[in-house]
Amino acid sequence: MTTVHAKRTVHAQRKVAPALPAPRRSPAGPVLAVLWGGAAAVIALWWHDTGSVVGAEGWLTGAGRIAGLLCGYACAVLVGLMARVPLLEQRIGSDRVARWHARAGRYSICLLVVHVVLILLGYAAQDGSSLVDETLTVVLDYPEMLKATAGTVILFAVGVVSARAVRRRVSHEFWYYVHLLTYAAVFLSFGHQLALGSDFTGDRPAQAAWYALYLGVAALVVWFRILTPVRLNLRHRLRVDSVHREAPGVYSVVIRGRRLQEMGVRPGQFLRWRFLTEGMRWTSTPYSLSAPPLPDVLRITVKALGDHSAAVSQLRPGTRVWAEGPYGALTAGRQTSHKSLLIAGGAGITPLRALFETLPGDVTLLYRARTAEDLALGGELEAFARWRGAKVLYALNGPDGRRPDLTAQSLGAAVPDLDAHDVYLCGPHAFAQDLYEALRAAGVPDRRIHHESFEL
Repeated sequence: MTTVHAKRTVHAQRKVAPALPAPRRSPAGPVLAVLWGGAAAVIALWWHDTGSVVGAEGWLTGAGRIAGLLCGYACAVLVGLMARVPLLEQRIGSDRVARWHARAGRYSICLLVVHVVLILLGYAAQDGSSLVDETLTVVLDYPEMLKATAGTVILFAVGVVSARAVRRRVSHEFWYYVHLLTYAAVFLSFGHQLALGSDFTGDRPAQAAWYALYLGVAALVVWFRILTPVRLNLRHRLRVDSVHREAPGVYSVVIRGRRLQEMGVRPGQFLRWRFLTEGMRWTSTPYSLSAPPLPDVLRITVKALGDHSAAVSQLRPGTRVWAEGPYGALTAGRQTSHKSLLIAGGAGITPLRALFETLPGDVTLLYRARTAEDLALGGELEAFARWRGAKVLYALNGPDGRRPDLTAQSLGAAVPDLDAHDVYLCGPHAFAQDLYEALRAAGVPDRRIHHESFEL
């Protein structure tokens, strides 16, 4: 490990860091149990309403019905996970919820394909017609099927654009707005579920439960994605106060507003920011706070990695800001030990800078960058190291450009008693994955490695 600075300094008037909070248990397990329990209830509904299955057409139609019911349920879960419910976003973590959402999307598409194919094959076998003729009959003559067909096409389009190979080749804005069409697809497809689903025909309790599921999910979306952000921005009136260069291609934006302590944002969290100026107003981008929030000031630090982030340096004081959040679970609430190691790679320093100032206990920060010039916020890190008697390690490329050796052995040598530390990890996906493996090899338990990633 190439280290340009590794020292422990104590300010004569060092303040006392806050006491270690009681760790908050993640509700991920109970939430997953509820979601899978819902799927089991859907299968039970089919079982209750299905008599004997006779012939190939009966098996095809029955299997298609199961797939359709599960697809309808998965679509409701898919939209619910998009609602940005604080319990999920702040307690479980936005990255984990995003992975659940992506998985629910894949399940929905697969179940939809199975439902369409098996139902059409079963109906064609039952009517003794060709697959093409049966498809035209179902689409054109059955109630609600024209809307359902449109919803199916939209859902397939969303699935294609969301595939990793395609998403890497399209702009974030294009992906985002196509992704929002999921709402339209679910709305268009809902009617045919009750009109044609034999499991709902004449079954008032089943119909009521299905309406409750979809209306409940719709209420979450309206409340947390529309009404809550509107209230936040009307109350706090956020504007750009100033922009400061921190390192090559890295800028801090100071944002001023009213009664910001009421937002409840904690060090380590992020908000989704929309700057209401030309070329930026249509894009909402997540940026972490790079300093603890003050009653009238928030600060983010942004590295130019694309058109939107590069344009941040051109923001002018007074620019209106639309924010949503706070989100993220990379906070002191995850801490289980009095010893913590923060590992930042590149722009990953931003949430860890805020944690470095506020995290209780014995804290060490390891900051990975290419050169000393690329160390953003370095002066602040040094100041807080002196204030709280913390240790700062910088892992830089060697004079020949060679990367530092961040292995289990080098980490253990730099941070004694590493396996007794909580580790907060933030950086590019490949960097974080390599460090995670090195930490596990060094004996750090998985429950003590805290990381959020936004690459699906």
